[in-house]
Amino acid sequence: MSAHFKRNVRLARVAPDDFTIDQYHADIEGASPGGNRGKVVATPLGSALFTAIGVESPVPVGSFFDVFPMSVLATSTLARLNELQAQSRFDERRFCMNVIVETKQPGFVENDWVGHDLALGDTARINVALPDPRCVMTTLAQGDLPGDNDILRAIVRHNKVQVGDMGQYPCVGAYAVVSAQGRVRVGDLVAFS
Repeated sequence: MSAHFKRNVRLARVAPDDFTIDQYHADIEGASPGGNRGKVVATPLGSALFTAIGVESPVPVGSFFDVFPMSVLATSTLARLNELQAQSRFDERRFCMNVIVETKQPGFVENDWVGHDLALGDTARINVALPDPRCVMTTLAQGDLPGDNDILRAIVRHNKVQVGDMGQYPCVGAYAVVSAQGRVRVGDLVAFS
């Protein structure tokens, strides 16, 4: 693998304390609060990210989670983005979510869920922690979805929100942590509290 990637690569069961990725920032104005455009930046992830920003990590040291263990998306967010940018396809597959909630309320409802619990089915509960910042991954082709930089441009234009103390990011969905374990099935009711 090292020869193929032309850099030292090793397989590991545990993420290092200084876990980083080489994150490509798309050349899209406003997509990065740090002003990074069209370049690769070493970015801490997992518990290393939270150590870097000085807050308690929601993920265990050594785990390979990007940021949070859970992510949630409302169907109304996809519907709104599809209305605002009809020539693009805001398909749930672009966002790699753990939970997709069918919602009747229009718009970017997850922004209002931050700091609240969602009951999923009879016993499972998640605490919605932060809006979910989006990157170039949402623009890539996959399956029958074409590559489309306008996906990220539309998110920048229509749902750029403050994420903690880190700045304003283009967001779709929200990050969460499990506050009560339980079985979740397709079609279960979701309650906001």
